[in-house]
Amino acid sequence: MSTLPDPAKAMRLPPQAKVKGEAQVWLTGMGLALALVLAALLLGVIVLNGFAVFWPKRVTELTLKDGDKTTLIAGEVMKTQQRAAPEPGQPQITDLLLFTGNKEVLKSSFRYIDVKDIQSQREPDDIVEIERQEYGNAIGFPVALKVRMPDKQLESIPAEDQRFAGELNRLIDEANARWATIRTLEKGRIGDNAKAIQALEIKRKAATDASQQQLLDAAIAERKTEYQALAKQASGLRAMQVENKLALRLAGGETKDIPTGKIVEVFWPNRMGFFDRLGHFIGKLWSFVSGTPREANTEGGIFPAIFGTFVMTMLMSVCVVPVGVLAAIYLREYAKQGPLVQGVRIAVNNLAGVPSIVFGVFGLGFFVYIMGGSLDDLFFHDKLPTPTFGTGGIMWAAATLALMTVPVVIVATEESIASVPRGMKEASLALGASKWQTIRGIVLPASVPGIMTGTILAMARGAGEVAPLMLVGVVKLAPTLPINGEYPFVHLDQKFMHLGFHIFDLAFQSPDSEAARPAVFATTFVLILLVLIMNLSAILLRENLRRKFKTSAF
Repeated sequence: MSTLPDPAKAMRLPPQAKVKGEAQVWLTGMGLALALVLAALLLGVIVLNGFAVFWPKRVTELTLKDGDKTTLIAGEVMKTQQRAAPEPGQPQITDLLLFTGNKEVLKSSFRYIDVKDIQSQREPDDIVEIERQEYGNAIGFPVALKVRMPDKQLESIPAEDQRFAGELNRLIDEANARWATIRTLEKGRIGDNAKAIQALEIKRKAATDASQQQLLDAAIAERKTEYQALAKQASGLRAMQVENKLALRLAGGETKDIPTGKIVEVFWPNRMGFFDRLGHFIGKLWSFVSGTPREANTEGGIFPAIFGTFVMTMLMSVCVVPVGVLAAIYLREYAKQGPLVQGVRIAVNNLAGVPSIVFGVFGLGFFVYIMGGSLDDLFFHDKLPTPTFGTGGIMWAAATLALMTVPVVIVATEESIASVPRGMKEASLALGASKWQTIRGIVLPASVPGIMTGTILAMARGAGEVAPLMLVGVVKLAPTLPINGEYPFVHLDQKFMHLGFHIFDLAFQSPDSEAARPAVFATTFVLILLVLIMNLSAILLRENLRRKFKTSAF
């Protein structure tokens, strides 16, 4: 009699296969762990180099030997580095990188100092660091506060006076409030008035009736009179910003007057405790995220770049998802499968590997020059030769990136549609539903998680692209946001700022590389964080939709 094999023994793997499989599992686990460690190290380097600049450091005053004389210099010690000796056999030279501020006096905000030239050093309590609207920070010893009184006389308040700190803070708060009024006046009423004058001049140019021309001339003259009055008001407010001054003595002995209207903040770094430094750090971090850039983007905040990146990515997603989903539905459900459709799929896959700058050139030629120029000829011919849509803008940037990322959405959607059980579609057709009703009611709801996966991948790629944006709408500094309270509220023709281009500009086009380096790392972290937040939001939405459309067939 023949005996049947034991099923348990038949299913048991040989020892060699078991050991080999375990080794592969350990190898893949080690690869995953290594990738996570490298990602954590990268983020750690970015955070330490970027956000350390917001933590207030102590200011050191150094006495340097200069032959028979000595010189004084004060600043923040940024780092210590070693460099090779000028001659073989001699010890290495240790340098300190000192942030000295006072760019307009010392010609540079940073200075390398040889350690052997330092005769002595101290950390004076009365030294201050001043953040200014321009020329970076100033570091020195306050001498006196020169206040313009109502009778136009100057009152000098010495730094030793008990009123000094309170009066200085009051003047700075008044100046910052005045700057807010100036910005509102110049970007609001003056800007609106200038646009109204431009619109009236365009109508005047097109008018042929003499009476209509006279009415337009009168309206233009009235607007120009109002414009001059507003400009005079803004000029008067700006003049008030330089009336009060802070006399500051630098470590080298020079004395200079700093208008309080150009001071953002004053603090005594060597008097601050831990919690004072923590509060200063949080305040500076918030200013960086919510403020506007200044000083060639090396100072101030990056809010316009954050907002522009977010809006552009959302517009790109709105453009790419319908096109990608419709293309995938046609390829999978309607097109006759054969060599032609297979060739289209190969072309779509190859399109995902085209360099992004090629899409930028195509976007510039097709979207900006052809489509934008045609829109200007049809609807904005009265404004020509000044282009409206025939130049780079956020709409063309979103369309270009949508074209670049549409292969990702097509592939992900088509694979998701292919995974829908055939029995569900046949059951729908058997009940009398049409093909489109089946796709709309059965296929698409079941494919939503896959569609969201393609959208997430498209957003992740599009948000970090820079090269095509340089050709189709991104700028170094945009005066207004692409979405604001001005009619029509969403300005698709407007140029915008982007975090990726902001990083490129700081790293390669900044006039002060040392000052821009921390901002590069900080902006990089914000870009990573923004992409992570958008992707996590999309992932949570995908999971909710997956639970909503989940069936027993899956």
